[in-house]
Order: sequence, then structure tokens, then C-alpha cells
Amino acid sequence: MTIQDVAKELKLDWHTVKELDKQYMEKQLQRTGVPAPGAIGIDEISLRKGHTYRIVVSDLERKRPIWFGGKDRSEESMDMFYEWLGQKKIKKVRLAVMDMWKAFEKSTRKNVPGASILYDKFHVMRHLGEALDKIRKQEYARLKEKDRSFIKGHKYTLLSNWENLTIDGRKALKKLLEANKRIHIAYILRESFGQLWNYRSEGWARRFFENWKKSLKWQRLKPYEKFAEMIERHWDGIAAYSKPEIIVSLGFVEELNGKIRVIQRRAYRLRDEEYLHLKILTCMLPEI
Repeated sequence: MTIQDVAKELKLDWHTVKELDKQYMEKQLQRTGVPAPGAIGIDEISLRKGHTYRIVVSDLERKRPIWFGGKDRSEESMDMFYEWLGQKKIKKVRLAVMDMWKAFEKSTRKNVPGASILYDKFHVMRHLGEALDKIRKQEYARLKEKDRSFIKGHKYTLLSNWENLTIDGRKALKKLLEANKRIHIAYILRESFGQLWNYRSEGWARRFFENWKKSLKWQRLKPYEKFAEMIERHWDGIAAYSKPEIIVSLGFVEELNGKIRVIQRRAYRLRDEEYLHLKILTCMLPEI
């Protein structure tokens, strides 16, 4: 139910309902206080079209967002979080999970030099999905009209996980993979790459990645070659998955992103960033 719906239900002006909601959320935050997180998740959200960004930082152990702010997704904006957290609590941070955005990494290494940096596997796999889609587009452009029918309209069929597809979706994917060898190979390579996150030894993880790179030879999959180069450049932050001491709920960031998208849709008409800020920070808190 949106705040507009609540206002109608109670026959109140929705601005009044919004202010009451703000007061309630402020009390929630006062009761919980500011934690001293040991593991943080860093992500950005787009407020609106035109690349207006804010940063969201979560406590991965307590599974809740703790900071929403900045002016954009720059290093300076990321510094604002560490300034807010304070020197005493910064020392407690031992792990920072983020995407491969250089500004987040630079700020974290500067402010928390002793923390391990781990690149969010969901963002990494998203990059690989984008590379697969580029290959799909290349094949569509290369083929003649009669051979394009298996590819056209099946972007999300190709990029979805098998278990999430309907029966018709699985049939369509099977036809696509049977009809196009390059897409079939690219699909198998994407599926196999997910095995990287299962290794508990960096040596074995590295051996897997080297074998995966060798599989690209002679395949003419340029987007995958560029993806492999990106992984190589960011290897330390990816290999951190294999360290046994790094045990946190990494899926929480994706779960939170889903909640934020719902909050944004519901609060879209309000154009009130303070309200959005409170909604995000309290979305995982228990009711008072």
C-alpha cells in the first residue's frame, strides 16, 4: 500500500500521513543507533534518469542498510560515509563488499587500509551477462533474416537462469542453443564461470580461471576476452571469495536492491529525498 493509499483510507491529507510516517521512522532509527559494522556492502542507486546517484552502505552481519547519502558515486561521496562512521568504528571494518567501481575502492583503501575488499559476485556475473548479450547481438547482425528467428526476442530467455525459465522459455532456449554454435558455447562458458565462487582455496580458484580463459582460445568471443581481462585486473577482490574467514550474507545486497526499487516506485511521485532516505534505512528494521 502506498502512502497515497493510506491517506485515502484514513481520509487524511497525504502530506500529513507522510510527516507522521517520517516521525515513526526517525524513532526506529533512534532506537537502533549507529552500529560498528565488521562487514559492509557498498552500492549505488540511481534516483532518476540523468545519472543522479546516491550511495547505500549496509551492515552485512546485521543485514540492514546503515547509511544513505553522498552527492554522487564519487570518491568524495564515499569519503562522507567513513567520516560519518567515525574513526573508532572504522577500525572495526574488516571487509567491504562492492562492485568494481574505482571510486569506492580508492576511498575504502584510503580510509580503511586494513580491510579486505571483495567484489560483489552478482555485479561480476552481471558483467558476464552483458558480454553474452553482446555476442547475441553480434550473431543477430551477422546472420541472414531466416536464421535470425531463433535469436530475435529471446534476450531475457538467454540471460535468465535455467531454473527461472518457464517450460516454453526452456524450449525456446534449447532451440536457440541448437541453432547457433557461438551462442551455445558462450552460454556454456557463462554457466561454468559460476563455479569460481565455490572454491575455498585461491590456488584452486586461480587454476579454474586460467582453464576458463584457455577455453576462449579460437572461439572468437571478443566480449568474453574483454571480460577475462577485467577479471584479471580485479583478481585480488574476486579471489577474496576463497578465503575461509570471509563468511557473510552476500545475497543480502541484491535483496536490499530489490526492496529499494519497490520503495522508489512507491515514493516516486513524492520527490522527497529525505523521505526516501528514511524509507531505505528502516526497510529492514523491526516495527516498534
